[in-house]
Amino acid sequence: MKNICTHIPGYPRIGERRELKTALERHWRGELPVTELEATGRALRARHWAQQHDAGLDFVTVGDFAFYDQVANHIQLFGCEPERFGFQDESALERYFTLARGRSGTAHCGCGQDSHDSHSGSAALAMTKWFDTNYHYLVPELHAGTRFALSSTRLFDEVAEAQALGHAVKATLIGPLTFLWLAKSTDGSPRLDLLERLLPVYGQVLARLKEQGVAWVQVEEPILGLDLPQAWRSAFDTAYWQLNQAGAPLLLATCFSPLEENLSLACRLPVAGLHVDGVRAAHELVSVADWLPVHKVLSVGIVDGRNIWRTDLDAALATLAPVLEKRNGQLWLSTSCSLLHVPYSLALEVGPEVGPEVGLDPEVRSWLTFAHEKLAELAVLKAAIEQPAAAAEALATSRAAIAARRASPRVHDAAVRARLAALPAGAARRKSPFAERRLLQGARLNLPPFPTTTIGSFPQTPAIRAARAAFKRGELATASYEAAMRAEIEDAIRRQEALGLDVLVHGEAERNDMVEYFGEHLAGFAFTQNGWVQSYGSRCVKPPIIWGDVSRPAPITVAWARHAQSLTPLPVKGMLTGPVTILQWSFVRDDQPRADTADQIALAMRDEVDDLQQAGIAIVQIDEPALREGLPLRRGPRAGYLDRAVRAFRLTAAVARDGTQIHTHMCYAEFNDILAQIAALDADVITIETSRSAMALLDAFGDFRYPNDIGPGVYDIHSPRVPDREEMLALLRRAQAVIPAAQLWVNPDCGLKTRSWEETEAALRNMVDAARQMRAEEAAGNRRETA
Repeated sequence: MKNICTHIPGYPRIGERRELKTALERHWRGELPVTELEATGRALRARHWAQQHDAGLDFVTVGDFAFYDQVANHIQLFGCEPERFGFQDESALERYFTLARGRSGTAHCGCGQDSHDSHSGSAALAMTKWFDTNYHYLVPELHAGTRFALSSTRLFDEVAEAQALGHAVKATLIGPLTFLWLAKSTDGSPRLDLLERLLPVYGQVLARLKEQGVAWVQVEEPILGLDLPQAWRSAFDTAYWQLNQAGAPLLLATCFSPLEENLSLACRLPVAGLHVDGVRAAHELVSVADWLPVHKVLSVGIVDGRNIWRTDLDAALATLAPVLEKRNGQLWLSTSCSLLHVPYSLALEVGPEVGPEVGLDPEVRSWLTFAHEKLAELAVLKAAIEQPAAAAEALATSRAAIAARRASPRVHDAAVRARLAALPAGAARRKSPFAERRLLQGARLNLPPFPTTTIGSFPQTPAIRAARAAFKRGELATASYEAAMRAEIEDAIRRQEALGLDVLVHGEAERNDMVEYFGEHLAGFAFTQNGWVQSYGSRCVKPPIIWGDVSRPAPITVAWARHAQSLTPLPVKGMLTGPVTILQWSFVRDDQPRADTADQIALAMRDEVDDLQQAGIAIVQIDEPALREGLPLRRGPRAGYLDRAVRAFRLTAAVARDGTQIHTHMCYAEFNDILAQIAALDADVITIETSRSAMALLDAFGDFRYPNDIGPGVYDIHSPRVPDREEMLALLRRAQAVIPAAQLWVNPDCGLKTRSWEETEAALRNMVDAARQMRAEEAAGNRRETA
């Protein structure tokens, strides 16, 4: 007798129309009271649980909802908010948003109230990527003296909400080892030493969930897919023996990577069940089925939670067949990971407001499934195993769509493939070494020491967004739209000149998103109208869909860059997104190696670099914030990935003449273990995020003796607080202690599109003042040495 159970690790929380984003931003502006924000959260949770229930899932998942970030939820749950925030009598939600967004004595803290002068200078928690995804989590700050205590009832309240609606509940928690692994130690003490203090609080959480009658508690430990030090591996036995004492039925959940040497460890831990990633680790499923005791539940994530292509249901059933045999027909089916990483529903891509000229290509649409449709795929797989006749029609529909995609003549472009095949051996190398290029660029640009610039984007004002929306709806003529954007570009140039910046940008008023914008101008891409995916907090992106061979039919940015440069004698950077980031931040075709797709994108962007320099642009920035994000979680395949990623970037940049300065930008990731590859990119200038870590990241660049120029970010653009000149000076002086002054640039951490002009100009004014002070100090030091 086959007994199949279905569930999911998590669901998108932003809402089908980004209702949570809208509510959050209204709340942060002081327009929406906390009661209405909470009501929005309750409505979204109820809707999402109902969808899971209606799709036939055996449990709804509770605890995956967050107003900003699930790790931040756990920081409050465990009572480990950093002391540096000096919280007093603020509400839990006010503290929560302060952790995420920071505050100062003059800036709005983002919590519906003005911040207090006594808390001036509270920078937000650091933010970095959740494993190898484009989701950003807030990094817990721990130290040797950190104490934990059960300090939030939000999880328990949400469980009660779901139960009151009649749902069987599976609660979800980040596991204790993963929580500590993802944290940072502010005093250098071992994070693992805090496990003994943390486990009793986990025990209290589990005991309370058991009292509430939850069916299961999903405990997420994705670090089991990493190459863990032995001490961390050993800690799992102790931790889960203690957690098991609470008596709650635990489903240990892994994702994103094979278990490899941790497979037997995961299978023997004292838990009631194990969830594994059956997409990225399909080759391990039979071994897991062999190792996992028969009395434990095995949950297989057989539907891809990271990509949007239809599941090949026949192939999935074939993969499951030997596992079902070994488990005597007892199996749980799920998605590989939380559906947080895919859009909400394909149903939002049809309707009268989406015309054929702007909507998702109907043929491509037939090849896709988003979060809601993936629930239906689980239902079909369950039926195909338990009642094959009932699933016959759905299987036939899926089979036809899979076959149509494979046979489509639109997918392959012979010219693109021929161009790649014909590339000469030196196509990915600049003509001359950096030392020679630097002299030519210095003479051409004539910049002062500590040159100031920004990363690329400026505030996307309501006027800009309204003009773009009207243009897309056909309500604004092309000439009128382009005139409006040229006016915005001129405004950005004049503001930068007034601030005294040395290298300007055009502000990217015409761009919706740094990846989507380029994808819209490249062949082989498709786009959604409502395929939003949460990146962090209220920030959502609409990843393009790469379905075919990629090429550039025409120049993309050249006219805008030429216009901007015509307005000023100062250098204006041409702004491009690099091939690795376009790849990483898109939903990528799965019918050819990712490296082949990256090289296709690189050639398209290479043409754009060449056209920009032909138009007289002296500096071209090729952003690669996702380069580190694509690094495989396991060490084994990393070298191959990095070689391919470096090649793709260099293939893009190598067309630049020696006098054309190539910049790149990276942010919100750890770079220490890939510094050799970052240097191998051979960009003339790299700008990186460092302010949230107080320049700690820069130490690695200094130890490595990074050879080219570098711009460490001196303020965090994701927070509304405006740091003063002295704060930026302190960061620059620390930077100068590890990087020679001649190599240093001065810039924010990232682009400024999400900030207001008031915040932007205030912060940049302080940044320029700090750079001028550094120049004065450097000049004085040189005079003393000469004397």
